Amino acid sequence: MDAINGNVDNPRMPDDKLTFALRRQTFANAAAPEEAATFGRLEIRVGVVGHALREAAVPNELLAGPNVSGYHIAEWLLWNAWRLRWEARPDGPGRGWAFAHGLSSVGAGYLWPNIEISSDGVLANVASSQTIDLAAGPYRYVGAKAPEVVAASALEDAIRGFAEAVIRLLDDHDVVDTNLHRLWRDVERERGDPATARLRRLEARLGYDPDEMPAAVYRSTEDADRGFGDEAVEELAADAGRQGETKIPSVRELSTAAEQVGMEMRPQDAAKLRVDAGAAGDAAWGEVVAWRIGAAAARSLRRQEAIASQSIGNRRLAELAGAPKAALDETAVLQRPLSFMLATKGRARVALCSQWETGRRFDLVRLLGDRLLGHAEPLAPATWAHTYRQKAQRAFAAELLCPYRAVCDFLGNDRSEERCEDAASHFNVSAWAVGWQLRNNDPSLRNQAAAW
Repeated sequence: MDAINGNVDNPRMPDDKLTFALRRQTFANAAAPEEAATFGRLEIRVGVVGHALREAAVPNELLAGPNVSGYHIAEWLLWNAWRLRWEARPDGPGRGWAFAHGLSSVGAGYLWPNIEISSDGVLANVASSQTIDLAAGPYRYVGAKAPEVVAASALEDAIRGFAEAVIRLLDDHDVVDTNLHRLWRDVERERGDPATARLRRLEARLGYDPDEMPAAVYRSTEDADRGFGDEAVEELAADAGRQGETKIPSVRELSTAAEQVGMEMRPQDAAKLRVDAGAAGDAAWGEVVAWRIGAAAARSLRRQEAIASQSIGNRRLAELAGAPKAALDETAVLQRPLSFMLATKGRARVALCSQWETGRRFDLVRLLGDRLLGHAEPLAPATWAHTYRQKAQRAFAAELLCPYRAVCDFLGNDRSEERCEDAASHFNVSAWAVGWQLRNNDPSLRNQAAAW
């Protein structure tokens, strides 16, 4: 048997790899030549020795993967390559999400593993689940103990390497000009053209398949690019996709909201991290999960500003953010669940969407964290999308407003709901923020916070 691979290194953990491998076997009864040429055992591995999936063909015997058609999985991976790489997980994944992100939807008459792949744009999550009905038959998937995290670029390269290898198998068996060959040429052309690649990323962020985004929506993103900046528009697109929306807010809409319910800011007066303060220790953007980057930056700012572990009042918080204290007192809020800072014509205004003081405090600190983490486009959005940037923002705000160590000291040995609410009141945050801090920092509970 020959083996074909698409191996890549994961910068988060240097020894980690993502591998799609096919160990070819003979399939004499294949209905199509492309199926016969690429039939074999599919192995999807994360890490040097770890498995993203394992299966049981018969009781008490574990195999490394199923016998399937490499052609069909390669075709599925290429067709969904942009969405797998760039589409953040929505709040309520529907049928369309499952078809684009779950390997069990590949079809073609095979029993595929229960693996879901999602990405925050920087890191990808590979989650393997067991067969739902373990009594359904002797052939079942065992799954993995916990989701694995790899670089999203590693996922992209692994897909590319696997597709190349499957195409070589087809060519070696004189199976040419298949749909997989055409898909490969299309995806490579798209990757090589910056304008097309940009379009594909936006489509994926919004939850569209290639070439399915309406022309009117595309025109609105072009307009937003000029007013907001490329990265900000992708964040807006991810947030729209999260909510099942089909378009992003326009420049006119957000500019009007900034004038009507926003307040003047002075970003130049906001706190700035000194070079020696550091943002995340030795880790750079993308080298660790997003919440670690945000939390480390918040701890650095507290040390720099000598805030120690106490609660931060509204006046001090506004000073740190370069905003008027009234921004936290104001009750007029945006209609859409989006807080943002917009800088145009030498002026900056902040608009906060929450009707609650704790929510306004949280979002204002998120916007401060966004600047400290290096984002400087005209629009800084604070959304609830599951992108790396938004996760880092949220972690920064949680750690600055209610530091994990200070929360633990306040709670002592009492982790009851009532005591957590007391902690939330003490730090002037929501009880949800306190709970998230506990889940994300406690190794025994961390998997519960993976989607945040």
